[in-house]
Amino acid sequence: MNHFELKGGELTCEDVPLARIAEAVGTPVYVYSSATLERHYTVLRDALVGAGLGEPLIAYAVKANSNVAVLRTLARLGAGADVVSEGEIRRALAAGVPPERIVFSGVGKTAGEIAFALETGVCEINVESEPELHLVNAVAQAMGRRAAVAIRVNPDVEAGGHAKISTGKADNKFGVSLSQAERLYANAANMAGVRPVGVTCHIGSQITDLAPLEAAFGKMRALVERLRAEGLAVERLDLGGGLGAPYFNQPTPPTPGDYAAMIARVMAGLTDLQFAFEPGRMIAANAGVLVARVLHINQRPDGRRFLVLDAAMNDLLRPAMYDAYHDIRPVAPREGDLAPYDVVGPICETGDTFTRDRLLPPLEAGDLVAFMTAGAYGAAMSSEYNSRLLAPEVLVKGADYAVVRPRPTYDDMLARERTAPWL
Repeated sequence: MNHFELKGGELTCEDVPLARIAEAVGTPVYVYSSATLERHYTVLRDALVGAGLGEPLIAYAVKANSNVAVLRTLARLGAGADVVSEGEIRRALAAGVPPERIVFSGVGKTAGEIAFALETGVCEINVESEPELHLVNAVAQAMGRRAAVAIRVNPDVEAGGHAKISTGKADNKFGVSLSQAERLYANAANMAGVRPVGVTCHIGSQITDLAPLEAAFGKMRALVERLRAEGLAVERLDLGGGLGAPYFNQPTPPTPGDYAAMIARVMAGLTDLQFAFEPGRMIAANAGVLVARVLHINQRPDGRRFLVLDAAMNDLLRPAMYDAYHDIRPVAPREGDLAPYDVVGPICETGDTFTRDRLLPPLEAGDLVAFMTAGAYGAAMSSEYNSRLLAPEVLVKGADYAVVRPRPTYDDMLARERTAPWL
């Protein structure tokens, strides 16, 4: 569910017309719905608690949408943060996420980032390899600390909506094998600088079938039981994220209720264990849209129509990078027959194509369109390629809206660079 609906013949975010935001802020612009963010988080939380999974740690995956206002919206509901860099730790802290609800993931943490995480007092550091375990141990010992760590397992289960977002197969870079995990966990228990508190897995993103998740979770349960049988304490089982969001052209993802019921069934009888989750896309995707303006329509003699927008692949990279589908809706739709368009941006790349032969209602230069389900991996992956200014971000709550990341100026862009003294 999202809160982007037609009211009075125009698309609105909650009670604010998107055209009003576009007029005030300019385009392209990202617009987020507080009500959608809040609903998606609470529905997941209530499903997990209602399934008998205790009081889980729901650590929102900051990489999906790292805007501090978005993070603060979720933190006020009790959300933690799953982070993959020092910058994301700092964003989570700035948003009011308590350090003890921050999980530090990622395959390439630096010694400096590990030290910062330890100084901050994060909940756990998810260790993804044997060299990283030794690095965390060394950094913690040098600081006179003992780091709480979880061993990330690669359960060799394939899942995810695209090869580039599948993370749970043996040939992916993430985590260690089940057999390695047992050995590393036992070794960590004897290290002076680390304290193993649990195990974790994350097998991919945009998963629309519970079967691969159930297979992975069954392997994780068996691992917990083996570790405990060896006399090792396991306090937390982090099951990652990955549950899909509806992108309109894909199968409808399982509901949070079905997801929670499956986990409760797989983990039945496993006691004295806190469950942790790292959802990102399922919370943020449907909570945001990218609003763009039609610059012109290039009608070719062969009949092909290019709908040229002021948004480009630097604003929304997913279609170019993943062949991702986003529903495209006119902000003020006209009546008339659908016609096929190639929807493109102004960047000097053929890859700056959002979709081909998409059937859309009648459109004209100056019209506004909204890319739906753009709240996750939209603004977070944007860039200034072609020296284009970053799109601003706007957060809506009811009838109010606020610019939560303003569009920079060209002076801002150029001020970040310096010339060499010999030039």
